[in-house]
Amino acid sequence: MIYHFVVGDLAAQPLMEAVAAEEQLKGEVIVLKDILHVGPLKKEEGQSFSEMRSAYWQEIAPNEKHPIQVDDMERMLEVSAAMYRDESVQAWIWMAPWPADVCAYYWLLPYLTKHKGRFHIVNIAGLPFLDENGKVFYPKSISQILPKELVKARRLARQVTPSEMEVDTDEWKKLVEENAPLRTHEGGKKIVSREVSHYDAWLLSFCSLQFQKGSKIVRQILHKYMVPPGDTWLGWRLRQLAAEGRLVIQGDPGRALNEFDVKLPGEIETPAATQTGETS
Repeated sequence: MIYHFVVGDLAAQPLMEAVAAEEQLKGEVIVLKDILHVGPLKKEEGQSFSEMRSAYWQEIAPNEKHPIQVDDMERMLEVSAAMYRDESVQAWIWMAPWPADVCAYYWLLPYLTKHKGRFHIVNIAGLPFLDENGKVFYPKSISQILPKELVKARRLARQVTPSEMEVDTDEWKKLVEENAPLRTHEGGKKIVSREVSHYDAWLLSFCSLQFQKGSKIVRQILHKYMVPPGDTWLGWRLRQLAAEGRLVIQGDPGRALNEFDVKLPGEIETPAATQTGETS
């Protein structure tokens, strides 16, 4: 029995198909819904990790009818408990070269390495796979890989080594202590803490003195730069820039991205009227 950890529903879909198709992968896919490369990591006294993360996402994307509840920690602890009960159970994390995946690996490490020799990693960074046309490509996400290719990728699974446990656990402690609002992936397993304004210049570069849909601004930056935090976080940041007076909003910023417009402060300059006069 293997518990397969993967970040996000899109990545989970092909992995679930692979697990269903291959006996050697038999187990359960645990979909981590939170993306730990944005928001706080250090909880306050009397606060659980899940409460802290739920409160953060409720701030980013307020929802009064259905408040956001993050329960990745509780589900991970259930897996750990199952591993204590049955020593044949393993846990794998499928990791792409993406900040959410690498941060999830660091987060899982202190809990799952308690089960010596049973925490494995499948790291696809820098490795070639075949697309649906049989051409070689280098995926940035598990979601880009065909299920049959993921079946082959099971051979990449390896135990997390004792030296990795020591070094990488310290790295997670460092990230928690820094408690930055944003984290970026700088290759390998390197995660760097950043200021919340890290992507502001890119967001503002797509804005002009004319109103545009917030959804259009976010869509353009994601298309050009594949900014890891995604549309929800970028939409929140647009609203923050407007609150700071660096953008002007038209419409209700509390609604969806396609229901309000943004522009840079100021007006479009029009050519001055040409004045003519009689000459003597």
